[in-house]
Amino acid sequence: MKIFESHAHYDDKQFDGDRDALLAAMQKQGIETVVNVGSTFEGCQKTLALTKKYQFVYGAVGIHPSEIEGLGEDVCDWIWEKSQLPKIVAIGEIGLDYYWEKDAGARQRQKEWFIRQLEVAREVGLPVIIHSRDAAEDTIRLMEENHAEQIPGVVHCFSYSLEMAEAYLRMGYYIGIGGVVTFRNAKKVKEVAREVPLDRILLETDSPYLSPEPNRGKRNSSLNLPYVAEEIARIRGISLEEVAEATRENARRLFRKVEETMA
Repeated sequence: MKIFESHAHYDDKQFDGDRDALLAAMQKQGIETVVNVGSTFEGCQKTLALTKKYQFVYGAVGIHPSEIEGLGEDVCDWIWEKSQLPKIVAIGEIGLDYYWEKDAGARQRQKEWFIRQLEVAREVGLPVIIHSRDAAEDTIRLMEENHAEQIPGVVHCFSYSLEMAEAYLRMGYYIGIGGVVTFRNAKKVKEVAREVPLDRILLETDSPYLSPEPNRGKRNSSLNLPYVAEEIARIRGISLEEVAEATRENARRLFRKVEETMA
């Protein structure tokens, strides 16, 4: 069984003590491919280094909405330039995060950076990885106004209702499901995992965050993905192998440069 990890952050300092040993063990334990996702400018730089060091690690470059302070157009130029590299497969993670940010002016800057990075993705022909937390209405509105249906992508760490998931599906987007689906009280995510077509789901961890049961509260890694796949399989009444294979094919379809570099 081979698993495609569609969203991790191995550039994070929580991995500084054992990053190499952990990544070296991945493929032997069934993690075939990892997309390491940038969220800060420094994180994007570290992501590039990881893609060079590990054959099975690919990258996404983009600036998280909570990390845009002080950034300028030169960063967008840098993202555009690095997106041309063979192993950079997406623009992300980008979007809106209102959980911590309550200031109206700061939220407006998030919107502007979200739109600008959508434009970069359109220009370079890459999919986007969308982050949306406590910002459901504004996220979908901005995507509709800026014709994001023309840009492939995934809504990562999906936490909204089935109705919102269906709105993204109509735009052609994939739904990223991670460790939260294993939590007992995650009723909305479990419903989404049951009802969304299997060919529109991606597996992810968001490592080092959001470890699934039975490792909740501990540092997360891609080695926990079988727990996520097992829970989706249980909810849908299918086999673990079916979930792993379908989500692997989905990810390879979305992140087409993975296929191209392997050809």
